[in-house]
Amino acid sequence: MATIAENIQQVHRRITRACALAQRPVQSVTLLTVSKTYSADAVREAVAAGEHRFGENYVQEGLDKIDALIELREQLEWHLIGPLQSNKTRLVASQFDWVHTVDRLKIAQRLSEQRPAELLPLQVCLQVNTSGEAAKHGLTPDELPAVAHAVAALPRLRLRGLMAIPEPTDDVAAQRRAHRHLHDLMAALVADGLPLDTLSMGMTADLESAILEGATIVRVGTAIFGPRPQAAR
Repeated sequence: MATIAENIQQVHRRITRACALAQRPVQSVTLLTVSKTYSADAVREAVAAGEHRFGENYVQEGLDKIDALIELREQLEWHLIGPLQSNKTRLVASQFDWVHTVDRLKIAQRLSEQRPAELLPLQVCLQVNTSGEAAKHGLTPDELPAVAHAVAALPRLRLRGLMAIPEPTDDVAAQRRAHRHLHDLMAALVADGLPLDTLSMGMTADLESAILEGATIVRVGTAIFGPRPQAAR
């Protein structure tokens, strides 16, 4: 059974190959190591292997892990990549570095108001429901422009770009269409004057397709840590 360090090397090789195919510099893609449901000790192994950006889906689990690894806080970057409810925004605003899942202006406003002044601005992405699934979080493409401009104007936040979780499929052409849709939505916002630079898209199963369509952050957990244990929310 491969170690976490070996798995990380393999994921970086996949990223390198995909970047070569896309004729992009490998430095243009960041690996976000998704540590949700895995232990703080597993995160330590990933840190020892050179990773320092970690994604968590559940606010309380993320806070527990941040606390368990508090001696590493200065060198780690914590990203919330799961749904964020209004009653959790204060904790997230004070403890996380990035939020990928802003899907309402109200959430962004609360994060802006609650981000401590002594911290760097909170880096945020707007989550877009590109597949139109009723059960999925995210702004509709029609809602996106107005919300993006409103969020970009808020203090204590920096709007970096867009995030999506397309409907899973093994069809590479369908994967690429979904990722291209998000890319095109961000390109339209940039053309409209917003200085965005981040496309958070692509996971273990589709990171190559995402990179081919412009992903700048790929969110990978299973390929690094192995089958995911069940998390307590």
